[in-house]
Amino acid sequence: MNDCVIIRPEAREDYRATENLIRESFWNVYRPGCSEHYVMHVLRDDPAFIPELDFVMERDGKLIGQNMFMRTVIEADDGRTIPVLTMGPIGIVPELKRQGYGKALLDYCLDKATAMGFGAVLFEGNLQFYSHCGFDYARKFVIRYHDLPEDADDSFFLCRELIPGYLDGVTGVYQTPRGYYVDDADVEAFDAAFPSKEKLKLPGQLFD
Repeated sequence: MNDCVIIRPEAREDYRATENLIRESFWNVYRPGCSEHYVMHVLRDDPAFIPELDFVMERDGKLIGQNMFMRTVIEADDGRTIPVLTMGPIGIVPELKRQGYGKALLDYCLDKATAMGFGAVLFEGNLQFYSHCGFDYARKFVIRYHDLPEDADDSFFLCRELIPGYLDGVTGVYQTPRGYYVDDADVEAFDAAFPSKEKLKLPGQLFD
């Protein structure tokens, strides 16, 4: 990694550049086009958003990465409500992916979340990458993903305790913050303000 790298809080004047960074990072990855840049735009105004855990990464003064966190809960089987975090979208510019920047950014963010006293992070991701940052399958913590049938593949659902033992004795259902659910028409309207890019249907995409 380049030595001239800093991680700092996202500022309001970064918003459009950061949204474009996320758009570039996710374009045609999970679906033709992407919605993550609009999700980010919406989440900043969501009550669950945590401004103190909204970070950007710069290299030589240029934005190259971003991550953000939201408050959410596990609805435990015993009736308790367990506060946890979720995160993302997290992105690195395409030309710098798989070079260690994403791990450096995430490790920094998780250290900050731990210092703020948060107990665990759950989110949707690929264990092949996120295991390097201490994540494991959420099923190993006996946490279920909401609205997912019992026999469905849950390998996308990951968890990391920030406080060791925080989820001991907890079984239940994780709730995705409502701000992550966006309307396709709203995504299209928002995306129209960005430079035109071709949407492609590619092998391995999760959505049409």
